[in-house]
Amino acid sequence: ILTPLIKQLTEAALSAELDSHLASDVEANRKNGSGKKTIKAPTGTFELATPRDRNGTFEPQLVKKHQTTLSDEIERKIIRLFALGMSYQDIGREIEDLYAFSVSTATISAITDKVIPELKQWQQRPLEKVYPFVWLDAIHYKVREDGRYQNKAVYTVLALNLEGKK
Repeated sequence: ILTPLIKQLTEAALSAELDSHLASDVEANRKNGSGKKTIKAPTGTFELATPRDRNGTFEPQLVKKHQTTLSDEIERKIIRLFALGMSYQDIGREIEDLYAFSVSTATISAITDKVIPELKQWQQRPLEKVYPFVWLDAIHYKVREDGRYQNKAVYTVLALNLEGKK
C-alpha cells in the first residue's frame, strides 16, 4: 500500500539531496538526468529514479549508489520525517539521525519543499467508488499531552478494491 508513497518520497528526497550538492559545488556542475534501479523494500519492490550530476561527484546518502534494498527503518524515518506538522528542528534531528551528520536549515527547507507537495498529492489522490471489503482497526497509546498522559487511538483502515488490490 505504501510502496508508491515511499517511491515518491525517496525520489523527491534524492532530488533535494542533488540540489543541495549542486548548490554547494564550487565547480560548474549541473543535473544529468537519472538512472533507474530496482529497490527491494519491506512494502514491495519498485523502480527508483536516482538523479545524477554531470561531473559524477554526487554521492546520495539516503539510497547509496549500489544499494538495492531499503530497510524498514529508513521507510519509517522517511514517513516520520515528512509527516505534516513537524518543526524544522524535529526534521533536522531526524535527518541527523538518518544520515549521521547535521544539515543546514536551507537543506531541510529544500527537502521539505520538494517532498511535502508529493505527500499532499498522495493524501488527496482519488479513491475508488466501491470497496467490497474494508478492515478497520485501532491501537490505543498513552500519549503525554500538556503534561498529562491521555489515551489516544491510531486508526488503520485497509480496503480491498474490485480488482483485489489493497
